[in-house]
Order: sequence, then structure tokens, then C-alpha cells
Amino acid sequence: MTLTRKPLTSELFAALHDGLAIPAHPLALTKERKLDERRQRALTRYYLASGAGGIAVAVHSTQFEIRNPEVGLLEPVLRLAAEEVELAQLDRSFMKVAGICGGTEQAVLEASLAASFGYEAGLLSMGGLQALSEEELLERTRRVADVIPVFGFYLQPSVGGRILSFDFWKAFAEIEGVIAIKMAPFNRYQTLDVVRAVLESSRSEEIALYTGNDDNIVSDLLTSFRFRVNGKLVEKKIVGGLLGHWAVWTSKAVQLLNEVKMIRNEPSLASNWLTLGAEVTDSNAAIFDPAHHFHGCIPGIHEVLRQQGLLEGLWCLNPDEQLSPGQVEEINRVRRDYPHLVDDEFVTAHLEEWLQ
Repeated sequence: MTLTRKPLTSELFAALHDGLAIPAHPLALTKERKLDERRQRALTRYYLASGAGGIAVAVHSTQFEIRNPEVGLLEPVLRLAAEEVELAQLDRSFMKVAGICGGTEQAVLEASLAASFGYEAGLLSMGGLQALSEEELLERTRRVADVIPVFGFYLQPSVGGRILSFDFWKAFAEIEGVIAIKMAPFNRYQTLDVVRAVLESSRSEEIALYTGNDDNIVSDLLTSFRFRVNGKLVEKKIVGGLLGHWAVWTSKAVQLLNEVKMIRNEPSLASNWLTLGAEVTDSNAAIFDPAHHFHGCIPGIHEVLRQQGLLEGLWCLNPDEQLSPGQVEEINRVRRDYPHLVDDEFVTAHLEEWLQ
């Protein structure tokens, strides 16, 4: 049965617009490539303990193959994460975001499933829908937004996304029920399209902007974007991030976002913040493997979590998902060169507790 969209609480709306660190949840598997429920729950506990403002489940980092009938893990991974959030009894705002994929009917069904588990938003992927027109994508969004608040998603073409027009994003922003947009085109021109489109819409104040641009995380968070709309100079910030990169070293990512929020309204920024931004981008390159067209991005996340003991192995549902040549060496290099980005001590102190 299709559910009716439940609006965000005022507290969660305020937190979303202040800026949340939302890691994209990986999938923990045994060597038999079956769900490792113990470690799946441990990952959620890790993100909760790290101070993350939310989690994104059933997204790219969770592996799209969970939807395959022979795998059948979409419902379990959504349920397990929701259970752990409920058990945590948090005294702060926390947003559960469910990845939503496929054509309109599949997307509506996935939105209904997520809503039934209490997810507050759906990250609506446009991936794999090249045959649909922009108007058909907008209608699909409206249908999903009837069920669950929508977190828009501009996905880079190299991993199945497509170039979408400025007019598309302006119309997208006008849809009642769209609450945020994750921008991950890995392209400054296309990122600016989304920001300007939202500012020119009538719902600019109702939509929060989030970075998914792994190559520009800190720069995105520190930039005030200014455009002239109807003769008036207006401004909007990218307030937080929904990132696979933040699935590792998460407590440090939360710390980084909190520090950015403290200084991002200053008229001038110290150059060391831009240096830090370059370091974050370099570490992301090691994990997400752009040198090999992102082939090793999911195993790269797994490798960092394996080194910390949170995962037992690198197994993916697709056996072809493997680390690229030299990727382990690159991960070890950035771990060595940027120890201030790594949270090994935090994980070591709590690992046994999370694995109980």
C-alpha cells in the first residue's frame, strides 16, 4: 500500500538546513557473499557514535545489486539500519535516507518500503534512466514525493548518471516534497546549474544543498554561491554532505563539518582550509579510484573499514568489484600522509562494543 508523505519535523528541517554529515552506508558481507548482520549493525553503530547527522542506506555504497531478486537484501539492510537508529535513542536530530532507484513504479514501491521503516527521506537516483525525458523524470519525482520527502541527486555520467539542464533543476526545485539536492556531477559547471536553479525557484528557502562532489568537498562547504535573481543579489551555501567518502573516518568527517560551520560565515578564510580541502580530495582519490574510472570505489571503502576491523573482507555481491592495481598502496599512502583525517584510535576504542 502506498503511503502518504510525512513532512519533516521542524527540528529535523532546521538540522538539515544547518548542515548534516550523512555517510553512505556500505554493505557488510561474509566470504560467502551473504549479509554479515553483526558487522552491518556495527557499521550503523559506528556512524551513530561518530556523531553523524544521518545515514544513507541502499545507495551506491550499499551496492545496487541488493535489489536483485536472487540477492533480496533491500528490505533487510533498510530494516537493520532503522532498528539500530531506534535502539540508539538519540537526543539529537538524525535523518535516515533511503536510496531509491529504477523506473517510476519501482521507485514508488521503494519509497513506500522506506517510509514504512520510518525513513525521513529518499535519495532519488536518476541513474540508468537515459530513455526517459526530463519531463518524465520530473513526473517520476512527483510520484515519489507523494510518498516520501525527496533528496534530489545529480549523479555523474561516468557512473550511470546523465547531464540534466538548468530548466530541469529549476522545475525539480518547484516540486512540493523536494527537501534537498545532493550535487555529485563532479563538474563545477553542472554544480553551479543546480545552485542557480534552486535560487531562481520559488522554493529556494525550503531546499537544502548538499555536496556529493568527492573532488571538492571542503571547497563546496566553504563557498558562498552568489547570483543575481530578479535584479537582487542572492546567496546560498552547500550546508552539508551525503558522501560515500564519509563512510570511512567518519568521526573526523563530522569534526571537519562542525569546524567548517563555525568559520564559513567569516569574510575571509585561512589558506590552511583550502590546503585541507586538497588533502581530503587526495585521500578521496585513493579510496574512490578515479584513476581507473572509479572501478575500485566500493572495494576502496571496504579496504579502509577492513583495516580498522569494521569489515572482515572486501567481498561485494558482484565478484568483479575488486581493488584496482596499486589502490591499496595509495590508500596506505594517504593514511600515512594525512593522519589527521584518520580515526583509527576512535574505532579501536569502540570496536568490540559495536560488534557485540
